[in-house]
Amino acid sequence: MSTQLATRLVEFVEALRAKGVNAGPSESIDAADVMRVLGLDDRDLLREGLAAALVRRGGQRDVFDQTFDLFFPVGVGRPEAARDVAENLDVQQIRELLLMALLDRDPRTLAQIAEIAVDVLGEVGQPGTDTAGWSAYQTIDRLQPQTLIAAAMAMRPGGGSGSGGQGLGTQFTDRLARDEVRQGVEAFREMVQAEARRRSAELRGRELVARHAVRTSSDRVDFLSANRQQLEELRRSVRPLARVLATRLSARRRRRRRGKIDMRRTLRRAMGTGGVPMRPVFEKPRPTRPELVLLCDVSGSVSGFSSFTMLLTQALSAQFSKIRVFAFVNAMAEVTEIVRDGAVAGGGDIESRIRAEARITKWHTSSDYGEAFLDFQEFFLDAVGPRTAVLILGDARNNNQNPRFDALHEIAMRSRRTYWLNPEHHTRWGLGDSEALAYAEIVPMHECANVDQLTHFVTRLLPV
Repeated sequence: MSTQLATRLVEFVEALRAKGVNAGPSESIDAADVMRVLGLDDRDLLREGLAAALVRRGGQRDVFDQTFDLFFPVGVGRPEAARDVAENLDVQQIRELLLMALLDRDPRTLAQIAEIAVDVLGEVGQPGTDTAGWSAYQTIDRLQPQTLIAAAMAMRPGGGSGSGGQGLGTQFTDRLARDEVRQGVEAFREMVQAEARRRSAELRGRELVARHAVRTSSDRVDFLSANRQQLEELRRSVRPLARVLATRLSARRRRRRRGKIDMRRTLRRAMGTGGVPMRPVFEKPRPTRPELVLLCDVSGSVSGFSSFTMLLTQALSAQFSKIRVFAFVNAMAEVTEIVRDGAVAGGGDIESRIRAEARITKWHTSSDYGEAFLDFQEFFLDAVGPRTAVLILGDARNNNQNPRFDALHEIAMRSRRTYWLNPEHHTRWGLGDSEALAYAEIVPMHECANVDQLTHFVTRLLPV
């Protein structure tokens, strides 16, 4: 392998690590072996080989593909399709070409149209200046590919006949066709984004574009900044993640089954070996599965974090003897059945159901942890016992209300363990109306801003 290619590979791995892909020295050596064996003739084969060597966790393949396209681009400079025809095309003509490609379901043609669209519509800034580049957003905004779905359906054979006299089979076929066109539009949008990143990387540098334009892996997306699409992706990842975590929790439980060392009996047995404890004696194990109680703030942006964690713990229900879930804004209500139904349905809209069916607010709609803890102390304290682990989910922002530390202290004293999972970064704890640092003096508080941190807590600290 040449020095230039080795340097490119090292930069590629560093860019992946910056986006949360845990590729270390051993993975880098494997990737170098892959490049030496496969060569550079077949780019798709090289992509799959490097992915097998560097990607170790779910949710990271999109990050790998976007970064791979920057460091091992399909071409350099202005694409050939744009050089041939771009000067003679306007927006409407590009839309017509895109419509034909969507009807033909031709991914190669879609990729060529994406290159042309970025070249004609996507240039931003003044050439030769620091503001120069290529914008996928501007290209999509001017082209409006989503408006072509209805036109594509109308141009299908029989597509303009209406739905009044259609049979069930025809309606089903139309639904499939519409979904295929919609998928084609989404694929085209991704192609436009990839082409804009490639062109911008040639002007601004691969490292800079990789840092700012490549999406972070799903397990590193902050719950509080995630958009609706990212939250949906997180909800779809609940079941695969739960299977992994259940395996790890079971392994922890198996390691604990032999019990603790009985020091008195161990020292007595050591008398036969001159006081050297050659054979430790273990106490009789008492295998029990703990109970779990969740107290979840479902107000504002925190609700995305709370609903994901509720679904995850419900998916892990086999690891606990009992799970009870309570939700609050400023009033506490039990929502165990709603969460259980949502877990069975694959996520559903748990947040809407909780707001519609549970009494989680009183005379105002702002978060009030103190009032919620008082409610729990008064109405639900019997849910907590010596085998219960209590998890509190929320950002501890109390809107300058009475924090009622006494109520939280009583809940913590009755439980086996109490933990607070805070989706805010620890640098913001105690700022403004946050009571995080004060609450942390009563119960341990852990930063859980993303799935990676939440996974670490479940596998290392959650009682088993």
